[in-house]
Amino acid sequence: MRHDTRTQAYVQRRTTEGLTKKDIIRCLKRAIAREMYHLLRPHPQHQDTPTKTAA
Repeated sequence: MRHDTRTQAYVQRRTTEGLTKKDIIRCLKRAIAREMYHLLRPHPQHQDTPTKTAA
């Protein structure tokens, strides 16, 4: 909240909407969790497909 400009803008916007600092931090944690989930989730086009072996 001190260094990132996107976060600072978000905090200022949510403060003007009437949220408390505690509520804003909760929202930020959820946003971080959503971003991390999409980064860590395997994409179908990047998954290794099993190759058939010749018998």
